Amino acid sequence: MPLGNDLMHPSLSKERTRHKKKRLVQSPNSYFMDVKCVGCYRITTIFSHAQTVVPCSGCSVILCQPGGGKCRLTAGCAFRRKYT
Repeated sequence: MPLGNDLMHPSLSKERTRHKKKRLVQSPNSYFMDVKCVGCYRITTIFSHAQTVVPCSGCSVILCQPGGGKCRLTAGCAFRRKYT
């Protein structure tokens, strides 16, 4: 009797919805990202789950605020996820 879904090769969408410890290969949900400031266009590296307010080093504009889990970026800030 065949199973309804393949346990050894789950789909990517199914794997992302699972808890980080219960995935086929454990991986964290957090990451570092480059955030571009709205005022001076400087790029700052920020942790995705930052627990403090992060100001821009050039113009002191607040780039992100803690949100209980992932931090909330200021409106207008562009970000790019860092992979290495």
